[in-house]
Amino acid sequence: MVLGLFRKEKMWGPHHKLKSHYDVVIIGAGVHGLSTAYYLAKNYGITDIALLDKTYLGGGNSGRNTAIVRANYSTPEGIRLYSESLDLYEGLSKELNFNMLLTQMGHMSLAHTDSAVNGVWKRAEINKALGVNSRVIWPDEIKRMVPALDTSQHTRYPIKAALFHPPGGAIRHDAVVWGYAKGAEALGAEIHPRTTVTGIDVSDGAVKGVRTSDGSFVGADVVVNSTSGFCSTITKMVGVDIPVVTHQLQACVTEPVKPFMSKVVVSANLHVYVYQTDRGELVMGSEIDPYSSYSPLSTFQTLEAIAGHAVELFPGLKNLRILRQWSGVCDMTPDYSPIMGRVEEVKNFILDVGWGTYGFKSGPASGHNIAELIATGKTPDTIKPFALARFDANAQVSERGAAAVSH
Repeated sequence: MVLGLFRKEKMWGPHHKLKSHYDVVIIGAGVHGLSTAYYLAKNYGITDIALLDKTYLGGGNSGRNTAIVRANYSTPEGIRLYSESLDLYEGLSKELNFNMLLTQMGHMSLAHTDSAVNGVWKRAEINKALGVNSRVIWPDEIKRMVPALDTSQHTRYPIKAALFHPPGGAIRHDAVVWGYAKGAEALGAEIHPRTTVTGIDVSDGAVKGVRTSDGSFVGADVVVNSTSGFCSTITKMVGVDIPVVTHQLQACVTEPVKPFMSKVVVSANLHVYVYQTDRGELVMGSEIDPYSSYSPLSTFQTLEAIAGHAVELFPGLKNLRILRQWSGVCDMTPDYSPIMGRVEEVKNFILDVGWGTYGFKSGPASGHNIAELIATGKTPDTIKPFALARFDANAQVSERGAAAVSH
């Protein structure tokens, strides 16, 4: 009788049998792939969609990030993209009728050196010019906002200033995945977890479909690569190399404690970021590992670095226990900006990759714009600067100063 109280149905609907052909096949059912499917169906009535993922729903980087959202980037191109995404996040709970637990607590990027102060000044001015709410604050205001921070001048890296971005915060990553999944399936898209793509067929310079691990061939008018760490492997299936190197990114969470901080605090100089969840846990992370790897395993060396730098900022954390640690594999481009749009060498093959450590923040805007590209055949202005061809044209969009550890 007790067992009967538990729901047995899957949260995102029944399993579908793969058909022999779809209008659109999306490789990767994370937030990018799911949002693309949702906006294709909602905005353009394109519902003959299959999302293929080699693991369970949300088992990739969409479930392995630290759920921070913000728009305070450093290039006009990046600011426009992430600002659009943050706007969409703000209305997502209502639109999908699914509580995303968005908490816009404010995002604070610390500056410990004169060059870092100049950097946050520049970012603040660019942000304000493009309508993004950001400003420079100084140690006295920083201390009032986050009393637990060590703002004394006797530390190894004294805090000189910070870029404060009030709309930044965090959103529940698995809720975003489930909400988009339910929304996409309700409109007719199919989600196929544990379905690995092993090949992509190309004929006469155009994609014809994909091959899966069970030996099936699935025809498609359009194929979208929305994978993360393995995106270069998928793209090589159509004979195209992309400038992506895969690195690990690690994070951890502490035991819960009484709430004492209400901001996301980031230090690029110390390579660490910290914020406290509604449950009282402290989420902490670092920069990508300095070596290339596809390993999903976390390491003690990185944990030690995260904890040590967090304690430099918050000495009161020294006795907290770490509950768990995890990692994801990130697809890093040379300019720390994504690759979005068509592949000129192969028709009907679209890229939404190269998101590195910042893909979760951009999920809604990415799906919104890729859906428009597929439906209209025209590349939206927002994503034109992120075309693969920019690397040949020496037109990189460098976000290295705002997209690395500045979560």
